[in-house]
Amino acid sequence: QVQLVESGGGLVQAGGSLRLSCAASGLRFTDYAMGWFRQAPGKEREFVAAMSWSGDSITYADSVKGRFTIARDNAKSTVYLQMNSLKPEDTAVYYCSASHNPGRYSVARTESLYNYWGQGTQVTVSS
Repeated sequence: QVQLVESGGGLVQAGGSLRLSCAASGLRFTDYAMGWFRQAPGKEREFVAAMSWSGDSITYADSVKGRFTIARDNAKSTVYLQMNSLKPEDTAVYYCSASHNPGRYSVARTESLYNYWGQGTQVTVSS
């Protein structure tokens, strides 16, 4: 059974930082590109960042580029999202997701291409 378990969310002041982690189990981690999405209250879920299994391809939403960094440790089957210079508009539930794609340079920005999802972790940024 595949599980993605996020951690690291919380309450932070604007300008602060948080690091999210997502531990994967029940799948061959290196067969999957990994992504982060978020959903703010009253809004649709949106793409944040994604990384190919090799780490050779990375893509970010324009709204987080230069502030957020995605990383993965294949030995630990874990993906991270380092979030710096946080803004109140970053407040959302953040979801980790896995997209089956063995391509070394393949990443996905579209929800429908992701096979598995975590339960989400709340990030709240106060002004």
